[in-house]
Amino acid sequence: MIDRRNILLVSNGFYPEISPRSFRATELAKEFFRRGHKVTVISKHRDHDYSDFLHEFPITFKMWGKTGFPIIPDFKKRPFSFLCRTISRLLLLLFEYPGIEEMFQVKKMLKHERGYDLMISFAVPYPVHWGVAWERSEKRHIAKTWVADCGDPYMFARLDTFKKPFYFKFLEVNFCKRCNYISIPFKEMQVQFYPQFISKIKVIPQGVDFKEIKLYEGQINNEKPVFIFAGSIIPRKRDLTLLLDFLASLSVDFLFIVYTNQTEWFDKYRIALGEKLEIRRYIERLSLFYEMSKADFLVNVDTIHDNHSNTEAVPSKLIDYALSNRPIMNISSAYLDKEMVIEFLNKDYSRQRVVEKSNYDISKVSAKFLELLN
Repeated sequence: MIDRRNILLVSNGFYPEISPRSFRATELAKEFFRRGHKVTVISKHRDHDYSDFLHEFPITFKMWGKTGFPIIPDFKKRPFSFLCRTISRLLLLLFEYPGIEEMFQVKKMLKHERGYDLMISFAVPYPVHWGVAWERSEKRHIAKTWVADCGDPYMFARLDTFKKPFYFKFLEVNFCKRCNYISIPFKEMQVQFYPQFISKIKVIPQGVDFKEIKLYEGQINNEKPVFIFAGSIIPRKRDLTLLLDFLASLSVDFLFIVYTNQTEWFDKYRIALGEKLEIRRYIERLSLFYEMSKADFLVNVDTIHDNHSNTEAVPSKLIDYALSNRPIMNISSAYLDKEMVIEFLNKDYSRQRVVEKSNYDISKVSAKFLELLN
């Protein structure tokens, strides 16, 4: 007989949003429900009809309201475009604006919540954790166990151009003190938290319901090499510059498909590569699995930390690549192994990156969270 638990998930990202945090929260909500637990999700308001989702997974779903903070307009013409970008950057850096509003939204939403066995809050953005910590007290725990799930670090983030202002340390220390556990997707990330909280850290990877994944079952026999990159670009930290420059110098035929929301970053390469480069907007996750499974191989770019590529981390994108059952060409933004690129174009995948897929079964991942109750 199942020990039915009352579980609360608090997340900015949730279905149908396409982001690692959304995938994390959504997959856990579905799996906890499948296991027979009572699931409540608190998330931000989005204009989406959830009737089909809630019919299949009848969880309790609550949303905080639309933003009340003014949005900085996105002008296309100079000098207004530069001015607006500068203002937006300064507000984000100094005040975590506009995301800071979610600290107040989360606190308000939790005001009348109580009696949960397990509460998991998800970052990014970190104001979600700050809001939980603000509302949770010794007299009002909301849940017996609170797990703060961190997909990326905050104060010690290595991908930001500027360091976070010192005063945000107090908010980070506060939520780390108040939560019972801090979950991270891979152990290499634990050095990016304050040392006094290392004992609270639990490594729990991303999870996927393997049964939902539908892959191409035919024989892959593309007339020319077809390869795919899916994800965001972080200039000089995780980008495709070296690869694209090299591809532009080759006379061989191929098709490089990129799924991204940063289409403007690729403008100059559209001219250099012409029909060899195809830029597409993000698509729904399960559809992406299918599209990737038809390619000859996939491209992963390691993130550069302290002038070195982090080859040990296994981000959510790399997990999705592995589950697509296609060879993975692993490259760096700092150095390009041109011989390896030629090998992949010639269908020699002997140097592909191998990822152990069984660790990311959502049934195993959800069990790791439930174990924290004991």
